[in-house]
Amino acid sequence: MSLLTLTDVSLRLAGRALFDRLDLAIAPGQRVGLVGRNGAGKSTLLRLIAGEMAPDGGTIRLASRVRLGRVAQEAPSGPASLAETVLAADAERLALLAEADRAEPGRLADIHERLRAIGADSAPARAAAILSGLGFDAAAQARPVSSFSGGWRMRVALAAALFPEPDFLLLDEPTNHLDLEAALWLEGWLARFPGAALIVSHDRGLLDRAVAAIAHLDRGKAWLTPGGFAEFLRLRTERAEQAEKSAERVAAERARIQGFVDRFRAKATKARQAQSRLKALARLPAIEAVIEETPVRFAFPAPTRLAPPILTLAGVAAGYDGRPVLRGLDLSIDTEDRIALLGANGNGKSTFAKLLAGRLPPQAGEIRRGPRLAVGYLAQDQEAELNAAETPLAHLARAAPRLGPTELRAHLARFGLDAGRAETMVADLSGGEKARLLLALTSREAPHLLILDEPTNHLDIDARAALVKALAVFPGAVLLISHDPELVEEIADRLWLVADGRVVPFEGDLDAYRALLAERARGPARGEPGPGRRDERRERAEARAALAPLRRAAREAEAAIARLAAERARIEASLADPALYDGAHGPRVAAFQRRLAAIAGAIEAAEEEWLAAEDALGRAGT
Repeated sequence: MSLLTLTDVSLRLAGRALFDRLDLAIAPGQRVGLVGRNGAGKSTLLRLIAGEMAPDGGTIRLASRVRLGRVAQEAPSGPASLAETVLAADAERLALLAEADRAEPGRLADIHERLRAIGADSAPARAAAILSGLGFDAAAQARPVSSFSGGWRMRVALAAALFPEPDFLLLDEPTNHLDLEAALWLEGWLARFPGAALIVSHDRGLLDRAVAAIAHLDRGKAWLTPGGFAEFLRLRTERAEQAEKSAERVAAERARIQGFVDRFRAKATKARQAQSRLKALARLPAIEAVIEETPVRFAFPAPTRLAPPILTLAGVAAGYDGRPVLRGLDLSIDTEDRIALLGANGNGKSTFAKLLAGRLPPQAGEIRRGPRLAVGYLAQDQEAELNAAETPLAHLARAAPRLGPTELRAHLARFGLDAGRAETMVADLSGGEKARLLLALTSREAPHLLILDEPTNHLDIDARAALVKALAVFPGAVLLISHDPELVEEIADRLWLVADGRVVPFEGDLDAYRALLAERARGPARGEPGPGRRDERRERAEARAALAPLRRAAREAEAAIARLAAERARIEASLADPALYDGAHGPRVAAFQRRLAAIAGAIEAAEEEWLAAEDALGRAGT
């Protein structure tokens, strides 16, 4: 029996067919990840299922008496506290409590029985646990919803969707407004959730660990495959290879038959055979080649070289209205550093990013910046600064007035905004296309330091992968704030922890940080552990910390190999230019050759470092 059944669902939006006789079925308790390129219709499909839109054709059937959970599109507000707002999300509980105040004795017994069945007595504790997992302490839970910013109020909306424990949960990019700690909590909550769920997400870790199937929206259809995202990629690759081979076989047979027909059609003795071949040609299946949509590619412009360190903080304090949020900051950033900030929202990660970007002056201490240091800063809420009535080209022209029209278009193309999208009004761009525009604006001055606060919000999985590749070969420094643990692991080779008003290097890796969070979560509930368990955990933590330098060395070597390979490709492309050999560029050719030799040696050394680190990790049993 299906909880949800979509049959022959069709929908046209803005003159194009978004869904074309789409079929999809979800069983009770089945958790499904919904993936697809930006603009494929993921959010629209959730709206159809929720009844917020109607299809042009087909049917959408939910099983009877299914309780649907959906995050409100607008953040809640008002004078009610966070706890009251979440408790109010369980409409049945509220209705029963209200009825109990005026019910007759005979009905009262039924009401209390139903309240016991739905766990009404434990509701405040459950609401508090969900809010706590999403980053709200006891004092915050008692505050009015209206006292929080939009991002925090969206967390309240998520808590309100989770609290009633619906039979079927619809989530659209649920981690977009979460920090890493809350994202890890949500991942665990979804893994234990007994109901069904349809989850739109670009978070590969979430799609691998919290769902049992993947629904892929592609060309108006939905294709369901069992397993997480890694299994989906494997199956998709296999299918593409099989389809390509099948198409090649059909094409070869068509060519063979057509060749016979063309040779013998005019010959009377072969006319009958030619007619037979024509019929055989008509019976061959139409070739449906593997449609490879234009690959998503990003490319950050290479900055000029600066002597390290490019930025140093000495005794710096920062905050607002004379009150410090961070203090005693003694840190430095070097060329090609890859740093990720850890720490719960509200601890000062965005404050630190604004400080480094020059958007917030220090309250004390000194910030020393390298000469001609250019910083590109992508703020989490920067989309609000876009003008819906302007094109990407107009935005970039205003932000970079020194660039000519050709340079402006070329820079937008670095982030997948081709000629058509460059002249499309921002109001008509998808969320992913707006995110690409923001990345283009952030990198317009070829920055030496990229500060990226939640850069993958609204990017689809392919665009996220393109961002990872672009950052891997970017020769500047990167400071990353992200709720996506996979992104942190792929990009960062240094972790800084923002907590208790300080920013300090975290010596472990992300696994060690997960363990630290788990310890903190267990501590208040289970009390202080005995000495034996404390010693065991300390030994495990020390072992993880001892291996962290090896993991960091392996990541740094791998990143160095990628950067060197990219530089080698650029030089080889230059050497392929015939104009370079007209006699006037002899010294330049010689310099290129010397650099290629140096790169070859550097790659060999980096490969040896990577092999040594991986071998040591393997011997350690990791």
